[in-house]
Amino acid sequence: MDLPFIAATLTRRGLLAPGGPIRVVSQLNALRRWGWSLAGELRQAAARDPGRVAVVDEQGATMTYQELLDRSERLARSLRSHLGVQTGDRVGVLCRNHHGLIEAIVAAMLLGADAVLVNTGLSAAQLVTVAEEQGLRVLVHDGEFTERVLGLPAELHRVDERRQEELIAAAVPGEKLQPPERDGRTIVLTSGTTGAPKGARRPTPHGFGPLVSIIDRIPLHARDTVMIAAPIFHTWGYAALQVSFALRATVVLHRRFDPAATLAALAAQPCDAMFAVPVMLQRLMEVAPPQPRPPLKVVAVSGSALPGNLATAFMDRYGDVLYNLYGSTEVSWASIAGPAELRAAPTTAGRPPHGTRLAILDETGRPVRDGEVGRIFVGNEMLFEGYTSGAGRESRDGLLDTGDLGRLNADGLLFVDGRADDMIVSGGENVFPSEVEDLIARLPQVREVAVIGVPDPDYGQRLAAFLALRTGETLDPEAVREYVRRYLARFSVPRDVVFVKYLPRNATGKVLTRELRRYFD
Repeated sequence: MDLPFIAATLTRRGLLAPGGPIRVVSQLNALRRWGWSLAGELRQAAARDPGRVAVVDEQGATMTYQELLDRSERLARSLRSHLGVQTGDRVGVLCRNHHGLIEAIVAAMLLGADAVLVNTGLSAAQLVTVAEEQGLRVLVHDGEFTERVLGLPAELHRVDERRQEELIAAAVPGEKLQPPERDGRTIVLTSGTTGAPKGARRPTPHGFGPLVSIIDRIPLHARDTVMIAAPIFHTWGYAALQVSFALRATVVLHRRFDPAATLAALAAQPCDAMFAVPVMLQRLMEVAPPQPRPPLKVVAVSGSALPGNLATAFMDRYGDVLYNLYGSTEVSWASIAGPAELRAAPTTAGRPPHGTRLAILDETGRPVRDGEVGRIFVGNEMLFEGYTSGAGRESRDGLLDTGDLGRLNADGLLFVDGRADDMIVSGGENVFPSEVEDLIARLPQVREVAVIGVPDPDYGQRLAAFLALRTGETLDPEAVREYVRRYLARFSVPRDVVFVKYLPRNATGKVLTRELRRYFD
């Protein structure tokens, strides 16, 4: 990425604003010595703005950047002296969104250990598998998960919130941490919606490029106040935290997402921006907006597709503030859609940001024509370093396979048709469940919908639609089929229409398709 573009973007977003010479030098020195990891970003923020509020929790308690850094350093020293954590070890973090989670991640990185971000929705059996496969030495966890971690190996140190506070208090005073021999890595577990989660090694940024790619297209500014509603253990929530620290923002965190509480916090803080996943927007739309409305300038979402007309409905209520980032744990980001693009095409994933390459390829690796569906390949500075199992993903000419299918229209806008393994073949026809899903989501009676492929003795596979209706609404299965038949080909009509109270989702809001398939076992 060229330096003039980086400088122009950083200036536009307020990151090159003049400051006290001593603090600016200290900030740059922190980045030089500690790099652009989360620990390095926290250090630079504390050097430049030590007294600025870094974190606000749901009770309104605040912690400055200097206080957050001091606590993280003390925890790091105690993890090393009391629990024997060394460079190269792995520390699991099983926490909801609060300052303790941040302290645990930063403490691990300060020691050169890898922080493994554990999905709070994993079962006890899955936790055992993760602990074994990732070789965890320590697991930092919220108190609510104490019973769930009882089955973990006895040699694995378990640190709940009370023990974490004890370790912070017990740190040897005056001992200074030095940059470790190797950078601590972040390992994010893939969603596991269809099977066991896999560990994906996230790279450490090597400069301003990744930050600039995001804030060039999403207008976040230095010292903004940012609500991170997306779980931080998820790639999108973690990216939000990295960007926020780089911007020296004040981060607002709630342990659990509650629509009414979130809207109240957005107005009370007040927040300039919010990072969320699409299902959270759906929940927010079910609650009457506060008066006056939150002064949001940016609502950035990622993690799953925006269904139906959610984008335009949300912007009609809260203004043209919505930005949709399409990416994955493996490729970080691929494209970003801004408000104007979402007004024109509510389901678009947008365009690649500066420094990102995107291609739609056929099975032989050749580019397809505009409008044709193919495999989405992406190249940027933050492609993952492989799974912890040693497996990787297919790459072509420096571009990594996302595992998704999509198409580009004549204007260069990307549309994602779903996972490659979600496409079904019904009676010899290729069928994309997401197309049917998006259509049904536009019905006013439908609160949420999922469409999946299930085995069929005659056609090989067929579509099944699962609908959760809004309170007081009714729909007839044949009316749903007739509605789809009116707009799509006959092979796209779901044979099965199942009404449910709600769709099973993981902690990041993705639908657990394996749970839905059990209806047909």
